[in-house]
Amino acid sequence: MTTSFGAANPVVLKDPKIQIQSFNGFRSSNSLALIRHIHFISAPCSSCPLIRAVSTQPVNPETAAQTKRSKVEILKEQSNYIRYPLNEELLTDAPNINEAATQLIKFHGSYQQYNRDDRGPKSYSFMLRTKNPCGKVSNKLYLTMDDLADQFGIGTLRLTTRQTFQLHGVLKKDLKTVMSTIIKNMGSTLGACGDLNRNVLAPAAPLVRKDYLFAQQTAENIAALLAPQSGFYYDMWVDGERIMSAEPPEVVQARNDNSHGTNFKDSPEPIYGTQFLPRKFKIAVTVPTDNSVDILTNDIGIVAISGDDGEPLGFNIYVGGGMGRTHRLETTFPRLGEPLGFVPKEDILYAVKAIVVTQRENGRRDDRKYSRMKYLISSWGIEKFRSVVEQYYGKKFQPFRQLPEWEFKSYLGWHEQGDGSLFCGLHVDSGRIGGKMKKTLREVIEKYNLNVRITPNQNIILTDIRAAWKRPITTSLAQAGLLHPRYVDPLNLTAMACPAFPLCPLAITEAERGIPQILKRVRAVFEKVGLKYNECVVIRVTGCPNGCARPYMAELGLVGDGPNSYQIWLGGSPNQTSLARSFMNKVKVQDLEKVLEPLFYHWKRKRQSKESFGDFTTRTGFEKLQELVEKWEGPVVAPARYNLKLFADRETYEAMDELARLQSKNAHQLAMEVVRNFVASQQNGKSE
Repeated sequence: MTTSFGAANPVVLKDPKIQIQSFNGFRSSNSLALIRHIHFISAPCSSCPLIRAVSTQPVNPETAAQTKRSKVEILKEQSNYIRYPLNEELLTDAPNINEAATQLIKFHGSYQQYNRDDRGPKSYSFMLRTKNPCGKVSNKLYLTMDDLADQFGIGTLRLTTRQTFQLHGVLKKDLKTVMSTIIKNMGSTLGACGDLNRNVLAPAAPLVRKDYLFAQQTAENIAALLAPQSGFYYDMWVDGERIMSAEPPEVVQARNDNSHGTNFKDSPEPIYGTQFLPRKFKIAVTVPTDNSVDILTNDIGIVAISGDDGEPLGFNIYVGGGMGRTHRLETTFPRLGEPLGFVPKEDILYAVKAIVVTQRENGRRDDRKYSRMKYLISSWGIEKFRSVVEQYYGKKFQPFRQLPEWEFKSYLGWHEQGDGSLFCGLHVDSGRIGGKMKKTLREVIEKYNLNVRITPNQNIILTDIRAAWKRPITTSLAQAGLLHPRYVDPLNLTAMACPAFPLCPLAITEAERGIPQILKRVRAVFEKVGLKYNECVVIRVTGCPNGCARPYMAELGLVGDGPNSYQIWLGGSPNQTSLARSFMNKVKVQDLEKVLEPLFYHWKRKRQSKESFGDFTTRTGFEKLQELVEKWEGPVVAPARYNLKLFADRETYEAMDELARLQSKNAHQLAMEVVRNFVASQQNGKSE
């Protein structure tokens, strides 16, 4: 008996009693169609040889001995487009899923986690991350997420640095209910995690301006272009029902275009194929000067260019940014994006697709530490990379257009949208919405039927507010601790932290839970060395070196480097255009003042006019800074301190104390902030 499967060489089977079992359990009617290469393994009985499929791709004899692939690459290929074995694991009674399913569920927008604070058996749950291009969240979806957090999560919502929600604590048995509810309420988690394009960033400000609207529409089109097409997500969570709005025709045309060999022919995934991308892929779109999206940290950074008349012309494209690295492995590193070129506005989807395909075909798949596109560009150089992309694009890139200086824009406080309505940006410490803040936000959003935007700095914007609503909304928000930014410590306004403990399996030390106390201690050092209250340093804290809160762009980055210790990074810029560098390793959290006090003291006394802390550390040099830290014995003269009796009656004190506790402060600290801001506003008024 002789049989042949696809392109494989014929295999002679001496026993007609053949049991064919698909590798990893493909138990569908098209299993045999996927088999391309077979080999014998031990059979259950001596007379029954067992054939097991090991690949879904044709075997080319010339490339059969290629560089090895990582385990995740094999799992993806054998998953029937991200279905198996996740579909079977979700049906078991166990509270967790196996290793293969754990990798695959990421593509569906979820991570398996367990509470690392608990001792004994692991208490498994799942984190769900939504996908919200431009950070746009409809009124209906916000209220749905708020409900799900209470019904199936841990009672809080988290705003991420990529303009999405994270919902923590969902049990396996509730996953389908939660996922289907999100999908049926105008939301999605598809591609929020996994080896494919992640959420596409754009400025969250709902400004009715041609350039902002153009950038945001482009971000949404790119997100649609690079969304998976094989239906695995809807098969899993809503039984195959496609609940999605119609795509713009230009998106469909760009996806289907194969004039330059970008697509897999007749594949359910024309751009991704069975392998998807080597690693996650991040894209941001913005307008000149607006660096609210940390444009240089993305695999692709896109800047919408307009003419003198305000009409969109095209796009500058940066490539090769990325934050992740591994401690003390110098071959891994954070990297800034660099200019690739300019494309006319009608070509942007084709150019983006060409870049993605270049990474798909050439990014490393053997070692996931080096699989991001930044390593491909670092290895090739930008000229070779551009040349290869141009082959898939079918055109030459035009020269990069000159850009003005970048600015970090938070969009906090009240602003006009440009259409007669207002929007209000609210600071949320570490993006965590819970307690009274969560309750009040829901009440305001529900009462006034507001839509929402999430910012890349973990804040929230309430949009489409009528002018008559400003006063009652401000009052309601203030009572929940959501204050106008002038009443929030400037250090808090620019700080970010990743979730870290207790749920992130990669965390080495605290980040979100630790940053409130760290910021208080930094404020105390500021006061000790004589820095003014309104001066600010961009501080970001992560529990591991993966860089989720982008600490390598901070003026002061604290990166988890062991239990209760951090690696200190210095040298980023306030507008997020400079890369920080590693300054010290394994600094215990209780010893931070020993490092920060001399740094801030000398910045106060040795800086040039309006020189930021990050620029000061770069100009001074790390060798000199190290010497200053080692020789530090404290300030030469302690600054004078003045105490004011701030409360004349118990009622005022108790009201201030209650408000202060919502911000993790005491009544005196909050009252001093109010006094300082009032004095500053009066001085500014006089100077004007």
